[in-house]
Amino acid sequence: MNTRALFAGRYGYEPQGVWSAPGRVNLIGEHTDYNQGFVLPLAINRRARIAASPRTDGVLRLATTAPGSEAAEIKVSELAPGRLTGWSRYLAGVHWAFGLRGATVPGMDMLLDSDVPVGAGLSSSAAVECAAALAVRELSGADLPPGDLVLLCQQAENEFAGAPTGILDQSASLLSEAGHGLFLDCRSRESRLVPLDLSWEGMTLLVIDTKVSHAHDSGGYAERRDDCERAAAALGVQSLREVALPDLVLAAPQLDRTAYRRARHVVSENERVLTAVAHLESGRPIRDIGQVLASSHESLRDDFEVSSPELDLAVETAMAAGAPGARMTGGGFGGSAIALVDAREAGQVGAAIVRAFGRAGCLEPDIFAVEPGAGARRES
Repeated sequence: MNTRALFAGRYGYEPQGVWSAPGRVNLIGEHTDYNQGFVLPLAINRRARIAASPRTDGVLRLATTAPGSEAAEIKVSELAPGRLTGWSRYLAGVHWAFGLRGATVPGMDMLLDSDVPVGAGLSSSAAVECAAALAVRELSGADLPPGDLVLLCQQAENEFAGAPTGILDQSASLLSEAGHGLFLDCRSRESRLVPLDLSWEGMTLLVIDTKVSHAHDSGGYAERRDDCERAAAALGVQSLREVALPDLVLAAPQLDRTAYRRARHVVSENERVLTAVAHLESGRPIRDIGQVLASSHESLRDDFEVSSPELDLAVETAMAAGAPGARMTGGGFGGSAIALVDAREAGQVGAAIVRAFGRAGCLEPDIFAVEPGAGARRES
């Protein structure tokens, strides 16, 4: 049943529209966004869809098709951080953020229907926020360009939902185009599309959802961000973006061991992003960035310490089975890994990972291929 019909079944009338936004895979550039660095994400063909219609009584009614999730209801005038919990705070936070910008936001009936896996590191929350932002922008008549919507959705996630993320996820969801990655400078917020036509080169990107859930509003993510800020302060810079690797090595005595390792990941990861972008823009084979992906995972595992046994197993098995490169993706502490593979070998790589997880006594992972997809849009 499509989202429009699901809305009608829930509320008893047809929605005024359906808007959708994709989840994302971060090809390279992890934990660099909130350090004002570089990232290279891509939108995927898993999307959050929101059907919505305005109300005249100022009430916001929120429902979702996710099993076991309760509906929520609140007056728009009463929206404030902490008033809602769970999935509904991502939708409500967007309304709240529009209000902070002076938009007159009406009450609404909204239904969320998403196939972006939750807790898999594919940015399900940003997909919800970006789809909601398109709906609220149109139904409220607010005139905000995509770049402003990125910041609005980030504010909703940071301040209303309580997750201290950067702008990577929302940028990928709102600004991506099919067949491309999105190279984003998180300091200037400038972006450009980078050719990433996997199918043309006979490649595909496997997502390995380990089924180990993570959450950005948990302590580990915030601790890593604090570590980075502490390192930047000790180095006398505004952000780790300003630090080159040779200078960091020389300044090591100024940092405690943990802060140094966190900084070393961020600084080296920025270099890996620039290497991958230059490689792709030069027209060289996509498979040749595999070693950059593998190096990123090693850094995230050893220096940033955000991997997990399941993520490590997925990466190691994929590469042993022939993948040119693989790495964890997303904030870490669970979630998903990605593997760059020849399309003809995707089945055997996936089967090897399933067998390895079975031998290790892990939950069977969900493995699926993705292509660089389109960004957020109105569907109907």
